[in-house]
Amino acid sequence: MKCRELCGVQNSRQMMIPELRNLSYERRLQRLELISLEQRRLRGQLIETFKYLNGLNNVALEGLFERDGNVRTRNNGQKLLLRNFKTSQAMNFFPDKIAATWNQLPENIVSAGTVNTFKNRLNQFWITNPPSITSY
Repeated sequence: MKCRELCGVQNSRQMMIPELRNLSYERRLQRLELISLEQRRLRGQLIETFKYLNGLNNVALEGLFERDGNVRTRNNGQKLLLRNFKTSQAMNFFPDKIAATWNQLPENIVSAGTVNTFKNRLNQFWITNPPSITSY
């Protein structure tokens, strides 16, 4: 099911709650303490990236991500290399789509010791720094 279809299902379920009927989608999400489906997808991709970079999954995907070895710039300590592309299709490949978002995360999030710590720190960070979802 596509994100637009899921949003439609989520919208219709939220409309069943009388107090929420006249609120915007964003306000309904706030009242229900939910994140948007796009944010949930991005969060899942960041969690999978964390697992991959820390060897916490059983998938052998050698070379999926390339770490940026440039230590002279400010970064989170686990910066991923951003590649240049000639086609828009290549830009939508998972590692390349998530790299810019990953690189913007603070060090205390990407250096978390466990997946749950990573999730909790990411959630706390997004309270004051909501993610940009333009490409998702």
